[in-house]
Amino acid sequence: MTTTEHPPPSRLRSWMLEGLSDMGKGQSVTGPHATPEPPHRGQSWYRVMCLTGVDYFSTLGYQPGIAALAAGLLSPVATVVLVIVTLAGALPVYRRVAEESPRGEGSIAMLERLLTFWKGKLFVLTLLGFAATDFLITITLSAADASTHLVENPHLTDALHGRRMLITLLLVALLGAVFLKGFLEAIGVAVALVATYLCLNAVVVAAGFWHVVTAGHVVTDWSHALTAEHGNVFAMVGVSLLVFPKLALGLSGFETGVAVMPHVKGDPGDTEEHPAGRIRDTKKLLTTAALIMSVFLIVTSFLTTVLIPAKEFESGGQANGRALAYLAHEYLGNTFGTVYDVSTIAILWFAGASAMAGLLNLMPRYLPRYGMAPHWARAVRPMVLVFTLIAFLVTWVFDADVDAQGGAYATGVLVLMSSAAIAVTIAARRAGQRGWTVVFGVVSAVLLYVTVVNVIERPDGVKIGACFIAGIIAVSLLSRLARAFELRVTDVTLDPLADRFVRDMASRKMRFIANEPDRRDRAEYRDKIEQIREDNDLPAHEDFVFAEVTVTDPSEFEGRLVVRGEVLHGRYRVLTLESSSIPNALAALLLHVRDTTGCTPHIYFEWTEGSPFTNFLRFFLFGQGEVAPVTREVLREAEPDPARRPRVHTG
Repeated sequence: MTTTEHPPPSRLRSWMLEGLSDMGKGQSVTGPHATPEPPHRGQSWYRVMCLTGVDYFSTLGYQPGIAALAAGLLSPVATVVLVIVTLAGALPVYRRVAEESPRGEGSIAMLERLLTFWKGKLFVLTLLGFAATDFLITITLSAADASTHLVENPHLTDALHGRRMLITLLLVALLGAVFLKGFLEAIGVAVALVATYLCLNAVVVAAGFWHVVTAGHVVTDWSHALTAEHGNVFAMVGVSLLVFPKLALGLSGFETGVAVMPHVKGDPGDTEEHPAGRIRDTKKLLTTAALIMSVFLIVTSFLTTVLIPAKEFESGGQANGRALAYLAHEYLGNTFGTVYDVSTIAILWFAGASAMAGLLNLMPRYLPRYGMAPHWARAVRPMVLVFTLIAFLVTWVFDADVDAQGGAYATGVLVLMSSAAIAVTIAARRAGQRGWTVVFGVVSAVLLYVTVVNVIERPDGVKIGACFIAGIIAVSLLSRLARAFELRVTDVTLDPLADRFVRDMASRKMRFIANEPDRRDRAEYRDKIEQIREDNDLPAHEDFVFAEVTVTDPSEFEGRLVVRGEVLHGRYRVLTLESSSIPNALAALLLHVRDTTGCTPHIYFEWTEGSPFTNFLRFFLFGQGEVAPVTREVLREAEPDPARRPRVHTG
């Protein structure tokens, strides 16, 4: 397929557009501008768990404090409810997602398969907006909490007081700089960070329990206060259910856990079509991470609630956004506390790296394939700059405040989890699994309830999500308009009869007639030839081959073109094509014929009746409309040399 010649790019442009994302290896790359990536050998599941764990486990840095602010004395009970939802709801859902999308596509791809045409694309764009909310707020919230741990460190409080915003922006910029240089999985770094962080947390938990045991009154004081405030167990559970949406940050990490599936080694006999070992090991990954996190969530929420005064959790308090760090300094000294702060800052910052990698995996998988992003959206560095600038804006809007960003983060997490639950419910129903359909349906209802309540109580999340959705849709439509006349057929294949037609015509003038198939009877083809000869003043002995395009899904942007030949009514040779766009299919056919035969083909059209603007909209939305001029424009963009360009005739 001939492409337009361009002058050599500058060194800066070459550096910016170098390669594709080096995350997500093992996934298919489509399109005429895609570059296949080398095979990825994969890693053991427990090592990959640490890659997703830098996002999941790092929430211990702020989750206990957020739970204490949301539920007060009831924080441990509310956290138990969260753990039940995690183990009985989210975990089974994402284990099923791992079965249904073993190449890391996630629940978005599952739902994409259920909807077709433009409604499917718009639905995916909406989910991408919430996914962007989830991942970008992960970057900004994690950086903000890391800066909080730095500013509140007793050794640095005086020097860094009032500079949380600057530090947060610097951490985000540092994250962007790492990706600009070139980011690989660095699973070894993730393993070291997660192991160190969990071990330090275990030490803090042990020290906290030792203090609880030696000062037994703290548990008695807490239980008396809890009973006085809420009365009985049923009231406690009821209130816990009401405040549960505010604790939804503790559910984060599952979507990332599925996204890293391509990095799981699996079994030697695994194939991309049947990766049984990868699926099994990913389920181990998800289950182990959920169990580890559940234990830490319960014990840390209990310890921080009974050992830290309530006023310290509030804005400006020493435990705000850093409850476990407060305990580390309080019971293990400032030296250990500083080591804990460094570990927390590192894992929170690396959680931003995990989220950035998720963005670089997710967006190029959908937007360029839909024609809803420029070509450079497939390259890492331009997208890193875009995401970093957006992260700067979000940090500034929320004033680098961890508590203020909790609602937006929870909204992104909950919308994605709700969509995953709905997707697996539909998958179970289609598979005839009535029991699982009921189970997943209940989980879907619970997650939808939590999502709605979270949106009502903290509308910032849906506002931010709506901004991302509006931005993605606007940019996508503008990009689709800008690329409307681009040749977007990735490959052309002719069956033996079609190839024979082309080789036969190569010995004389190659003339095609673009025909919209109707009745396909003898009269249709006879009348069409007579009209073309009359309109273009062609002699009677000229030979023609008809080209007929059937539009499949006009919302698709790229795809292969298969051309089939047939002889109708004993004399009319017809090439049949299926494509998302009539002009693109015809232009691709003409260029392929020219390249394979060395002859310049001619194609003949009728003018389309009606408004040119209306016809353009029909082309943009439905792949048809004013076919003749659009075919010519596609050819003009694909072939800059007029002497080599196939000829378009319209009568």
